Amino acid sequence: MATYIIGDLQGCFDPLLQLLQQLNYNIATDELWFVGDIVNRGPQSLECLRFVKKVVEAGRGRMVLGNHDFHLLAQAAGLERFRSRKDTLQPILEAPDRDALIDWLRQQPLLVRHPVYPAVMVHAGIPPQWNHSEAAAHADEVHDVLRSSDWRVFVREHLFGSEPTCWSDALQGWDRLRYIVNAFCRMRYCDADGCLEFKAKGKPGSQPPGYQPWFVHPNRRNKDIAIFFGHWSTLGAFDGYNVHALDTGCLWGGQLSAWRLEDGTRHTLQCPQTLQPGKA
Repeated sequence: MATYIIGDLQGCFDPLLQLLQQLNYNIATDELWFVGDIVNRGPQSLECLRFVKKVVEAGRGRMVLGNHDFHLLAQAAGLERFRSRKDTLQPILEAPDRDALIDWLRQQPLLVRHPVYPAVMVHAGIPPQWNHSEAAAHADEVHDVLRSSDWRVFVREHLFGSEPTCWSDALQGWDRLRYIVNAFCRMRYCDADGCLEFKAKGKPGSQPPGYQPWFVHPNRRNKDIAIFFGHWSTLGAFDGYNVHALDTGCLWGGQLSAWRLEDGTRHTLQCPQTLQPGKA
């Protein structure tokens, strides 16, 4: 049995199948974990979502929500304002199994911890001021809302926005939930106080003065557990500080990455270019 943690798919289904063939993947014995951004911008978002749903429902995998997955939920809930001509979500929204797909997707978590190995999976990272237990509790706060009857109101009316950028235990209501989602799904850089910066998307060294990658913060409280994440394609295949970055830019003509948890090996597949960098 092997557990493979897979980087951002973003609708790139054919490369996923090719990578799984390269890995000699067996659904009866292996598990697939997906770091989120299952959908959007690539040509086969519907196929990706159906496949991941099938694997998870069979008890042979897990996934966490990414920012593009939230974008799909918001569109399904009726939000039109942030639609982009680069979106490739319409086949899902028009699919005969649309309601089942959306209902399943909204119930997926923001953080998954492995039951045996000291490892967690999130989409973008964990803020340095949270230990892994606190992170799991905050992820559950959002998970509970997404599974409730308030989920449409949340993703349609209160999810989008970059404020607040700084965490406080005193945060309440929609502001608290928005920060939690942004931290798990959009974070790349933070300052010395752990406050988030959302405009910088380039590789380390390109960020504004006073900011650093979240995982190099000197007082980071979650160093004791391996964190697997995606989201940051310009970071590339980074392993250090007890974190492993798995978004290696398949959508942009980079690679699709898989990390085999049992032996700590990285496996990659070269992808055809679907989008030009800077056109997301």
